[in-house]
Amino acid sequence: MTDHAALLSVAGEAVAKATGIIRSMTSFSVAAKGDRDMVTDVDLAVEDAVREFLSRETPEIGILGEERGHEGDKDLWWALDPVDGTANFARGIPLCGVSLGLVDGKKSTVAAISLPFLDVTYTAVEGQGAYAGEERLAASKATELSDAIVSIGDFAVGEGAEVKNQVRMALLAELGGRVQRVRFLGSAAIDLAWVADGKLDASIILANKPWDTMAGVLLVREAGGMVVDADGGDHTVDSAATIAVGAGVRDEIVAAIARVNG
Repeated sequence: MTDHAALLSVAGEAVAKATGIIRSMTSFSVAAKGDRDMVTDVDLAVEDAVREFLSRETPEIGILGEERGHEGDKDLWWALDPVDGTANFARGIPLCGVSLGLVDGKKSTVAAISLPFLDVTYTAVEGQGAYAGEERLAASKATELSDAIVSIGDFAVGEGAEVKNQVRMALLAELGGRVQRVRFLGSAAIDLAWVADGKLDASIILANKPWDTMAGVLLVREAGGMVVDADGGDHTVDSAATIAVGAGVRDEIVAAIARVNG
């Protein structure tokens, strides 16, 4: 049986180490790794340090990191984004985070997200609630879109981006005149953590990269929110999209996505 409490302690220590590196590396280089995509020295230093730590502390558990790929077990594995929101970080915008989730089968069971420049760490264990520090989180109870602040994930880049972004533009048109506000924060970790924290009523990420999403998905669920795929079905590691919502606006958000997907 997986000892989730012990693994949460490991995850917390891992993101604390990552936070220390991010705060200490005040000088770094930025390199392109694809169409409008980038990596910094800090991303690489954090991933390497966290991988080394996790491999030592939990050698039986695999690791998938954004920068170095997947090693080890593929049934039980850590999903790591060393700096989620690299474009923000590289410009000195403090909206970025370290995201670490434990994926067991198709779903996450342990989560830790640190926001180094906002001085908060979010944690969750399946069945035990979600927390910001010692404070238990509760997702939004809004029931009307007109009261909702909704974040939308970054526009697509790379191959097929033009077609994918037509859907994002249509979604902006669909929701822009109906919700209270639309936000683009530039970090999936923050989007999801803030849905769990009730700061956002919904986050619509029309993608599902496990290093971006799996930790935050557990936070939302443990805070009483819901996370679904674009078709409204239950979200898993294999989903095409990551739609996190307070339960009261779930149906309207899913219906809006269905309309723009045609």
